[in-house]
Amino acid sequence: MREPRPAAAPVIRAFQPEDREPVVRFLNDSDPWKRLNYTAADWNRIFTPLPQGRDGYVIELDGAVAGVALVRQKFLMGDYLELLAVAPWAQGRGLGAALLAHLERIVFARTKNVFACVSDFNEGARRFYRKHGYQEIGPMPNFLIPGSAEILLRKTVGPARTAG
Repeated sequence: MREPRPAAAPVIRAFQPEDREPVVRFLNDSDPWKRLNYTAADWNRIFTPLPQGRDGYVIELDGAVAGVALVRQKFLMGDYLELLAVAPWAQGRGLGAALLAHLERIVFARTKNVFACVSDFNEGARRFYRKHGYQEIGPMPNFLIPGSAEILLRKTVGPARTAG
């Protein structure tokens, strides 16, 4: 009997144009994006091409794109994590945590703060960010859809400025 081959370690790399199709496919088929009324057309606009001033990353598992992150530089004395998502088939394997840790190393090398938003109804994402040291700063009611709030989050390694 053959031993099962262990899965290859995940690979994190810069977003490439050929990543658009698999990323759009899994984003279009997953929540909270469906509940927030994002469509394939919205995702295609975001990823064709990757907007200026943003860093894009993907995480691959066994050669398939399994997650994506977009970071906008220079937001509120830090950087803003615009998107962090893992394909439904790849969830529960630590890929989101690995991708988040990767981009935090990059962000904290250049600034003291990273911000993100999470929908108030997305309890799983809220738990994920709390577990990784993010604090909920405050809600923005009716920001994306009526009757729901986006909650601004922040993780910091210290004040943006030092006392003189």
